[in-house]
Formats: sequence, structure tokens, C-alpha cells
Amino acid sequence: MGGNNAVFLEVIEWLDPTGQEMVQRIPEDGSGEIKYGAQLTVRESQVGVFFYQGKALHVFGPGRHTLKTANIPLLTKVLSLPWGLMSPLRAEVYFVNTKIFADLKWGTRDPVAFKDSELGLIRLRAHGVFNLRVVQPLLFINTLVGTLGSFGTGLIEEYLNRVIVSRFNDVLGERLKTVLDLPGQYEEWANGLKERLREDFSRFGLALADLYINSITPPPEVQKAIDDKSRINVFDDLDKLIKMKAAMAVEGAATAEGNAASGLGMGMGFMMPAMFAEYVKSGATGKPGAESPACPDCKHPVGVDAKFCPSCGHQLLVFQQCGQCGKNLPPGAKFCSRCGAAVAPAPKEKKCTKCGMVNLPESVFCNQCGERM
Repeated sequence: MGGNNAVFLEVIEWLDPTGQEMVQRIPEDGSGEIKYGAQLTVRESQVGVFFYQGKALHVFGPGRHTLKTANIPLLTKVLSLPWGLMSPLRAEVYFVNTKIFADLKWGTRDPVAFKDSELGLIRLRAHGVFNLRVVQPLLFINTLVGTLGSFGTGLIEEYLNRVIVSRFNDVLGERLKTVLDLPGQYEEWANGLKERLREDFSRFGLALADLYINSITPPPEVQKAIDDKSRINVFDDLDKLIKMKAAMAVEGAATAEGNAASGLGMGMGFMMPAMFAEYVKSGATGKPGAESPACPDCKHPVGVDAKFCPSCGHQLLVFQQCGQCGKNLPPGAKFCSRCGAAVAPAPKEKKCTKCGMVNLPESVFCNQCGERM
């Protein structure tokens, strides 16, 4: 990248050295004096958003592009003398990384209260991973990045974790009756949770590529109760379980050393024939790929540089969206051009009346105590 000089034109490009940067602004420490004819190079896994005089003018796809501003080499410096040789025609480029950011973690920080139909009130922990990508660069910049020089996954992962956990609590409360039914449901729940999170992520120009549930675990004491229940179910009644444990005690005594252990093993051995006779008598036998650009309204293919759909005229540069039908709205819109709904202010957070925990506006169950909102 060319420096902020008075003579030479800039060559603007960006390479992510960490693999976790989502957005990088050029120049990073503020606006620059990008000159007429500056060359912008955007790679296949990137999108370049050009801001000029505080406004987003164009979204550039992969390739080399020529930027057009009113900053002329040397002449602009002379004309900007009243402003301390600083041109008032400010310009910057935001590079947005459109690759899939994989292996982001989500999980419950504290155990979530859940009313089990068989075990009563218990607390569960859940953990998993998700993959994320930016699908609306301009909307992402306007809603989350703002004027930051750089923006990485570390700045948003904690917030997205809270959103996923909140929606997961709703799914848990609606679908799970008892933790004994958990095996075999992870994939189905993950797909349902991903679909429920689609709207939450799209508000920021993001898409949830994949989501996986790795584990849903109760406390150790609940796990021990489940193990005991599974052992009892192997036998017809509790009496047989006791006899099995007695047999295990005999085996342990037989392998122990010492006269006392020998005597104990001999005594228990005399009891074994009667125990097995009763048992017989009772009748026992024995790669994500990147999607091609398409209009979200009519689904026809569009170019990566298009501002409007060539088939239906739908606006592709997303500044904000209608809360009723999801129509992309131009800046400053007060009513939706599709359904006529008024552009409502951002929804307020919902607070639990029992514990006071602040939850997402559409939460059904409290993220802290598990009570229905």
C-alpha cells in the first residue's frame, strides 16, 4: 500500500496474517487522502467497501479496481493549505473477509435450570462449535464495525455465544422432556437451532454456515443417578441387582489377600448355590463452499459489484431491513417499500421478572433461572 504522500498514487491491498480478522480499514488509524487513480486489489475471499467523504459509494468484488476521488497529486496539497495541508476530501477502504470462520466456540457459562419430567429440577451444561461468514459486508460494517480500524472474531464471539445459548435454552424448554431422551437428538436440535438463529445473524449481515452440539451434560450427581437407573433396568427387580452386587463382592474377596479375606470368600461361596438356584427358578434365561451471489428477493443471479438486482430492482447494498417482511431499505427510510410497515426502533431487551436477568427480546425461557418469560 502506498503511503499518505503528496506525489504518488496508492496501491491498496490487504492480507490477513492471523486468519481471524473479519474487517480491516485502510488506512487503519483514520481517513486518508486516497487520490484519483489509486489502484485497489481485492482477492477472491474478500470484498472492498469504498467510503468517500463519510459515505459508502461502492462495494468491489475480486479484481483490480481504479478509485476516483477529487484528490489530485500535488494540486490537492496546495489547495488544502487553509486546512493545514490536510485534504478535507477524506476516503478509506474497508476490506471485509468473506471466508468461513470455522471452529468458533459456544457454550453455557453457568448451568441452565431445566425441569426434567423424571428427575425433577436439574441444571444442564451445553457446548459446541459454529462456523460463521459475512454475507452483507456493508450492513455488517454499519451495524457492528462502525469506525474501528480492525474487527476480529474475538470482538463478536462472546456476543454470538450469548445469542446461541439463549435460543438453545428455548429449544431445550420446548423439545426436551427428560435428559434420558438426549442420545440421538443432537443433529436434529442443531438443525432446528441453526434455523432459529438465521434471523438473529442476518440483522448484522452474517450467516451461520454450520452449528454443532458437542455435549449436553447434567451435574455429576445426576449422571450417577442415571447410571444407577440404567443398572436397575437391566434386571427385573431390585432384588436381583442386590444379588449381583453380592456376587461381585465375592469375586473381590476371592482376589484379596489374607486369612480374613479367605474366610469371607469361603462364607460367601456357600451362599452362591442358593442365590443362583433362586435365579434359575424365577425363569431367567440367559466443505463449505461459498454460495454464488443471488438476489435475496427474486433469487436470480447477480454480479458481485451490483447495487441493484437486474431482474427485479431489489436493492442489494443493505443499510437496514424491514422488521416485518425483511425487505432491504434505503438509508433514512421511514416505511417499507414492500409491505408499508413503519420502520420501528430497535427492540428493547427483555428482563426476567423472577431473577432480573436481561435476555434477548424474543426469549421464551430465562437464560439464568430457566423460568418461562
